[in-house]
Amino acid sequence: MNAPALLRWTASLTLGLLVIAPGAIAQPQGFNYDESRVPEYSLPDPLVAEDGSKVSTADAWRQSRRPEVLRLFEDHVYGKTPIGRPEAMRWEVFDAADDAIGGLARRKQVRIYFTEDDDGPRMDLLLYTPADADGPVPTFLGLNFRGNHTVFPDPAIRLPEGGDESVRGERRGRWPVDTIVSNGYGLATIWYYDIDADVKDRWDDGVHPLAYAEGQSEPGSGEWGSIGAWAWGLSRALDYLETDEQVDGSRVIVMGHSRLGKTSLWSGAQDERFALVISNDSGCGGAALSRRRFGETVERINTSFPHWFTDRFTQYNGDEDALPVDQHMLIALIAPRPVLVCSAEEDLWADPRGEFLSARHAGPVYELLGTDGMARDEMPGLNDLIASTVGYHIRPGGHDVTDRDWEVFIEFADTHLGRDGAR
Repeated sequence: MNAPALLRWTASLTLGLLVIAPGAIAQPQGFNYDESRVPEYSLPDPLVAEDGSKVSTADAWRQSRRPEVLRLFEDHVYGKTPIGRPEAMRWEVFDAADDAIGGLARRKQVRIYFTEDDDGPRMDLLLYTPADADGPVPTFLGLNFRGNHTVFPDPAIRLPEGGDESVRGERRGRWPVDTIVSNGYGLATIWYYDIDADVKDRWDDGVHPLAYAEGQSEPGSGEWGSIGAWAWGLSRALDYLETDEQVDGSRVIVMGHSRLGKTSLWSGAQDERFALVISNDSGCGGAALSRRRFGETVERINTSFPHWFTDRFTQYNGDEDALPVDQHMLIALIAPRPVLVCSAEEDLWADPRGEFLSARHAGPVYELLGTDGMARDEMPGLNDLIASTVGYHIRPGGHDVTDRDWEVFIEFADTHLGRDGAR
């Protein structure tokens, strides 16, 4: 990534948002943060098909209603992903060490190519696993915002093209690698810019051109935006992780924060190989119910970040009730696999209550498929984890990923996946 591209990326992070401090986002004037002003709304029933019939069996959900709901999200929110795994996809391990982090971890760096051309679209995956693991381990997979070299102050992590050495390890607080591997888990991460540049009206780099027809220069109407591309990249990372002898490919946990939390949910909804899904502060277009119009709205997100979604999502600007879906149905698409929705008390822009309600209203699908869904009807207090199959947690503080969040991620994964065989 060259320097001008890095500048565009920095600008895109703050577009439409006034950043006032690390982990805190200023709440723009003119938006609702008052629970008493939330309008009356009626959520679509995830178990009622478009023809009005009620889905009453697990087989009917899997065979007819689930594909229907998935198509509705493709058509109206995220866009259809037009390609699967490329036939020419391949990878090269360019770094492997058994003594990373003072002997605590094994480190591996893998370049994943999507075409036969070494200079074509590709992404670099950074993987840490416990050095003393007896076998393959459950592994967290997440995209990062600033480059793999910012995740941990390990001088061996390759800089991206045009990367800045001075920021090496600056995001260590969001990625406590030593804590993760000490608890028996692996961590795999990729710079999201490797997959698609997070820049409005820029479609000529990243993976989008892989799907273009002759003469095409941007996604067609109804096709994937950036969230769809990032989710596609996570599935390609899983393709690799399933082959790595240090990783238990059946226990890969997809996790994301903010826009990448939206991505983790969409990735987990589409790709049922992910064993567990975590969204952190994902807000509008993620876990929060759109119909509440609390904090960020559909119109605001489409105005600030139109490239994240399909072009058709804009028809619901100011008209959320016309959406044939809401975000509880996105969470329901993950059923019966465990899903954890995490919020922050001060992050009203992401609507913590709307995130909780979305998770709760996904419950009927989980229950139909034989799990416990959400264990409580009322939103919990701070630092009180609901650890049912549909889980929820809210902590003090603002829009960030903290040590407390990782404590909760690990506890939830322990509950539903276990660490057996990891140590």
